[in-house]
Amino acid sequence: MKEEIFLCSICNINSGTCNEDCKFCSQSVRYKADIARYKQKPLDAILQEAKTARDAGALGFCLVTADKGLNEKTLKFVCDVAHAVQEVAPELRLIACNGTATLEQLLVLKEAGVKAYNHNLETSRDFYPQICTTHSWDERYETCQNVNKAGMVLITGGIFGLGETQEDRISMLGALNSLNPTSVPINFYHHNEALELEPNPLHIDEALALIKLTRETIPHAMRIMVAGGRELMFGERQNEIFSHGANSIVIGNYLTTSGRVMSKDLEMLQSLHLKVATKVK
Repeated sequence: MKEEIFLCSICNINSGTCNEDCKFCSQSVRYKADIARYKQKPLDAILQEAKTARDAGALGFCLVTADKGLNEKTLKFVCDVAHAVQEVAPELRLIACNGTATLEQLLVLKEAGVKAYNHNLETSRDFYPQICTTHSWDERYETCQNVNKAGMVLITGGIFGLGETQEDRISMLGALNSLNPTSVPINFYHHNEALELEPNPLHIDEALALIKLTRETIPHAMRIMVAGGRELMFGERQNEIFSHGANSIVIGNYLTTSGRVMSKDLEMLQSLHLKVATKVK
């Protein structure tokens, strides 16, 4: 029997307001990328996205905010949204992705019904200063440790195609494995002309090999998720990600870029005779 595919949807509940200098991120105010910017997405819009994701078969629904980390105001907003989503779509597993977080903040999210926390290492510890100078890789790693201490589901991954070496990729994957994550989202850099980085240099075969390497390096992760950049990176060969170790994808739109229509992904899975997961293991 073939493995079931876990579907996740992400909701950008606060967009384009970050002061950090991550060179891969169009949500930084420093680069003046042409994206939607808002402090708080209207609750009605968030709830509609949640219901749309649920109806398409998603089990995970991730509440994302654009900032270095949680503060008191953001924490309250995320908790309020979490309570509201549980009222209209209790079937969804709530995930938060709000930057660096203390153990105490994570416990507040957990109490509000958030089951999992996503915080990516992004790249290797050695390469990280080349893509971000306003906070350290160690802060990211510590947040992931805090997620484990809080007894929440840890989701952590990174980005390929930032200009890193293969040694950097292996180093990042080793660090991810040391955190014992449940889910590992793998993103492929989606270039924006406002950003300083060069376009993603990877070709499809290299990207597929990196999915396979991720699965081999982090064998105990329940899910290897192909997330941001999937459509741009793989094009008409998206169906090949599953034979290389992926068993989860993000459906719908991303943070500042559009994904393909959800029905197209469902058609792809059906054509591959892959079932959509209907319960969280």
